[in-house]
Amino acid sequence: MILLADGGSTKCDWILLDHNGKQVLKTRTKGLNPAVFKSEVLKTRLYANEDLKSYKDQVKSVHFYGAGCGTPEPTKILEDILVDYFGDSEVMVKEDMVAAVFAATTEPGIVCILGTGSNSCYFDGDNIHMEVESLGYVLMDEASGNYFGKRLLRDYYYKRMPKAIAEEFEKRYDLSPDAIKENVYRNENPNTYLANFAEFIFTSEERNGYFYLLITEGIKKFIENRVMCFPEAQNVPIHFIGSIAHFSQDIIRDALLPYHLTMGNIVRRPIDGIIDYYRNEILA
Repeated sequence: MILLADGGSTKCDWILLDHNGKQVLKTRTKGLNPAVFKSEVLKTRLYANEDLKSYKDQVKSVHFYGAGCGTPEPTKILEDILVDYFGDSEVMVKEDMVAAVFAATTEPGIVCILGTGSNSCYFDGDNIHMEVESLGYVLMDEASGNYFGKRLLRDYYYKRMPKAIAEEFEKRYDLSPDAIKENVYRNENPNTYLANFAEFIFTSEERNGYFYLLITEGIKKFIENRVMCFPEAQNVPIHFIGSIAHFSQDIIRDALLPYHLTMGNIVRRPIDGIIDYYRNEILA
């Protein structure tokens, strides 16, 4: 059986397929980003899942696609953990952009991830091309969950947030300076902590132009920095993967127009596209 994984900083989805492509197991662990979490955290999160433990001896190969797996060192760390856990299974670890492409298209296009973090690539129909290497949530990640989380916190403290929204924000989260600084500067995975605030944008009872402008500004920055950097951008569809993209698709469509860009597919959960790809291309 083949075990597929779509891993981010917040969560990791796992699907076990038999040799006929039938789904045997679907489960989830906490995020397994090896560029963010220490080895012991990765191990603890993996070993805590009872579903995986029940099937691990039946797994013949593990194909893991994840955030933080785009450079050799963190990729090797996670690979070693998976090899140790799944024993004799064949283990392959690749970056999440590969899974995003599988989920979005089989034709040439720009594929963008808007989740806890953000990234983009050009897919020529055969190979993936990265124009800009991602430097993570501190320096980049425009229009991602942690980008919007940081923006909400800044707007709240600079008193740029409309009063009614600020009051709702206060009720939803612990916004004390000590709590924020503890989570951002001392605790593990500050990117996930920041990204949790982004949920407020899409679940808030109070709706006005503030959220629209907030999202539009982030999407515009992403387009200028992570889409227009590709010479092919105006000749191919622009696909988006992830929850932020799913909930913002109308704004994304509008934001693409001034740049003469064509909206492609919007996929909320890459794991669904990965399953289809494996059933059609690998297990057929």
